[in-house]
Amino acid sequence: MIRMNENYLKLHSSYLFRRVAKRVAEFQNAHPDQEVIRMGIGDITHPLPPACLAAFEKAVKEMATRATGYGPAQGYPFLREKIAAHDFQARGADIAADEIFVSDGSKSDAGNIQELFADNIKVALQDPGYPVYLETNVMAGRTGAFENGRYRGVVYLESTAANHFIPRLPAEPVDLIYLCFPNNPTGATMDAADLQQWVDYARDNNALILFDAAYEAFIRDENLPRSIFEIPGAREVAVELRSFSKSAGFTGTRCAYIVVPKSCRVYDSQGTAHNLHDLWQRRQATKFNGVFYAVQRAAEAAYSPEGRQQIREIIDYYMANADLIRREISALGLAAIGGENAPYIWINTGRDAWEFFDTLLHQAGVVCTPGTGFGRCGENYVRISAFNHYEQVQLAMDRIKPVLQPIRKACAAG
Repeated sequence: MIRMNENYLKLHSSYLFRRVAKRVAEFQNAHPDQEVIRMGIGDITHPLPPACLAAFEKAVKEMATRATGYGPAQGYPFLREKIAAHDFQARGADIAADEIFVSDGSKSDAGNIQELFADNIKVALQDPGYPVYLETNVMAGRTGAFENGRYRGVVYLESTAANHFIPRLPAEPVDLIYLCFPNNPTGATMDAADLQQWVDYARDNNALILFDAAYEAFIRDENLPRSIFEIPGAREVAVELRSFSKSAGFTGTRCAYIVVPKSCRVYDSQGTAHNLHDLWQRRQATKFNGVFYAVQRAAEAAYSPEGRQQIREIIDYYMANADLIRREISALGLAAIGGENAPYIWINTGRDAWEFFDTLLHQAGVVCTPGTGFGRCGENYVRISAFNHYEQVQLAMDRIKPVLQPIRKACAAG
């Protein structure tokens, strides 16, 4: 008898964005003439930068004249060398090209790297947080039963208005820590002093930090770190996720990377240290055949002078959307953060998140993302994404205003 992995039965609901898509589809089927403006999922609306597209086309034509064959599972050196030089060494972070692993997405890397760890480690997760972090650990059997809106075996790092959406250090020892900054979904950022505390904690407790920096390209404040490896001591206790998805429009093209320093250690049951880089390299060699050659050439072009300028213009465009959303929402009297160094705006609605989602969908034809899908601390919050066309964002704000104004007046009167 073939038996299932019963940990999948502990997943308490369907994946957040599938639930959102289902509700939107039901609404559109019932209202086929209603134009829906999607500001929920963080998907791009700009095409590939011209420099990346030109490199992509050139690489495809090159494949017509020679066989590229299997590429290196770790990624081609031409791309890894550009990444190391521009994303890390230029900012004083000691990261070498052979510590970088090119992948088909940060979502995959976040889900896959937990395979390297024991099933009884203590996991600490930001709440609210990207669902993949939690759900892949549920699948692995590390979280215990789901009770009162949370998994019993998880340490939740609460990120609320009271702590400015920057979680405090755990009150108990943990082994694996998931941090995401600029944060998805809140848009909050962490400065170097705060991040240093987390690195010091990990070093003191022989813990590992999984640092998701997928949105680092949206940081405008030059005083903020873009990588955890700008923090002293991080090489021994952290890995970092990066992506070309949002910055260079690769959401459908698929290219990202994970940085695993050679000095990063994990431990066996006897307390003996092992090199995490070697373990990840072994895992990738077994389970992954690398990213399409032409895609890696396109990603390499993102570091050319033309590519860097084009990407900056795209990011500026999305951040102009974010600025508009935040200003309009704040003018309606709703508390909001994000939108300054991240493409998301986190809005306190003062009411049930799914109820608010339905109100915007049915009365304004606008899609947001309910905060409860990111964790219990997301109750009464929604996330609005800046990934859209500016004209659509303006239209969405125009539709939202008459819907929210009566709600705000009623709340003020009550």
